[in-house]
Amino acid sequence: MSNEIVVETTAGKVRGTSERGVEIFKGIPYAEPPLGDLRFRPPRKPTPWSGVRDATSYGNMAVQSQNVFALPDDLLRIFTLAGRQKLDEDCLYLNVWTSGREGPERPVLFWCHGGAFITGSGSSPWSDGASLCRLDDVVVVSFNHRLGALGYLHLEDIADGFEQAGLAGVLDIIAALEWVRDNIARFGGDPHNVTIFGESGGGAKVSVLMAMPPAKGLFHKAIIQSGPAVQMANREDGTKTARQMLEHLGLDAPEAGKLRELPAAKILEAQVKVLAGVSRAAFADRRRLGFNPVIDGTLFPGGPFAPKAPLPSLDVPLMIGSNKDEMTLFLGHMPWVADATFESLPESLTPYLGARAAEIVATYRRAQPRLRPDEIAIAIVSDQGIRAPSLLIAERKLEQETAPVFVYLFAWETPVLGGRLRSCHTLEIPFVFSNLETAELTGHDPERLPLGETMSRAWIAFAKNGAPSHDGLPVWPAYSTGMRPTMIFDTVCHLDIDPYAAERRVWEMKE
Repeated sequence: MSNEIVVETTAGKVRGTSERGVEIFKGIPYAEPPLGDLRFRPPRKPTPWSGVRDATSYGNMAVQSQNVFALPDDLLRIFTLAGRQKLDEDCLYLNVWTSGREGPERPVLFWCHGGAFITGSGSSPWSDGASLCRLDDVVVVSFNHRLGALGYLHLEDIADGFEQAGLAGVLDIIAALEWVRDNIARFGGDPHNVTIFGESGGGAKVSVLMAMPPAKGLFHKAIIQSGPAVQMANREDGTKTARQMLEHLGLDAPEAGKLRELPAAKILEAQVKVLAGVSRAAFADRRRLGFNPVIDGTLFPGGPFAPKAPLPSLDVPLMIGSNKDEMTLFLGHMPWVADATFESLPESLTPYLGARAAEIVATYRRAQPRLRPDEIAIAIVSDQGIRAPSLLIAERKLEQETAPVFVYLFAWETPVLGGRLRSCHTLEIPFVFSNLETAELTGHDPERLPLGETMSRAWIAFAKNGAPSHDGLPVWPAYSTGMRPTMIFDTVCHLDIDPYAAERRVWEMKE
């Protein structure tokens, strides 16, 4: 049963629906379409409309390439991280799910989708907010924003008229947060209790927002899921990428203005060529290469978490964590992993680890002697790329001594595809949103369902109170470098003290 509901926003009235006790509004414009002369410019407030605007279907997804991570077909079939909407530059739309508009204002969960800064959308069925709203009195917001070259092309140091173009996509996110500040009370949400959370590239977006003065006060808690961004691109990095784009398009810097006249498809074509070079670069440098928010020294002063935790989010509690086997998603099917032997591993891992490859393999083998060669490979690259920088962020945040940090490790293993993915990257998303019934990646065993509710309630508790503890979990104390308490999310959840300590110390030596 669906009933129409009308809410008045600062730009005009929108018509949503009510489904099984949740009010849903999709495709609400939070900024003017960034078309024509507005391409590469910071977002502008949406033009007000008269009458009632339909808000019952998702807006366009940002311009992006399909399957940018080159996943094999069997994985693509069970992956629904992006929506199915049209790709278009006119993509600055958000979605709201609310458990109601009456009574006390509800905590707001503001979801930043993953996909690095080049792909993804806020319309994935995994991140549909209705199940969270049915669990408790909350409001969930997701959104789309500019991606890739259209959102992060740092031209301002080599061409006129492109000020802040290297931050346009993240300025879109701030515009969406400003929309929440100005409008969410009309949807039953509390603008003074907003939690930003995101996975992978969405976690990197949370990291960046924590370091941006223009975002200060627009959110009050933060969750980074498998998406630590310690260091982003500087002006030189961004300019290098911009020059590569111009070169692929046959333009000199003085001709950069022509970028506003080219079809978006031509810009995407050049973007793909630039990214082809990045894919061969060192994994550790991925946030500095290609299309990412550029540290301009003003709107984005530095970091986000290098050399220290950012000051704008000094008082913001943080929850941060990773999945046990992150990289099975991207690398598990690669021959150098799937066919690994202990003899081949040091050479195969040299591009990641350099001269320390043999030493690190030996350390991991001693720490986890039952693991196969392919599992050792995944453990190493998962820790290097995600778990170690996540713990580094936790430690740097703790050094501020102003807000608590909570650390988790997601260890539940999916049985799909013969179990080869184990606790892969992205697997926790449908658990966090309690959308397991529609997430084929999680399989069909009913025993997984209680973990979904347990995790959802932890995220909701954190959004409400700044601490994720609830009756369905063991006591979960704040993180400290003395004990390093870590919540392990699995079929049976438990608190662990400094899990995988020997492996953690491998990466501390490098910092």
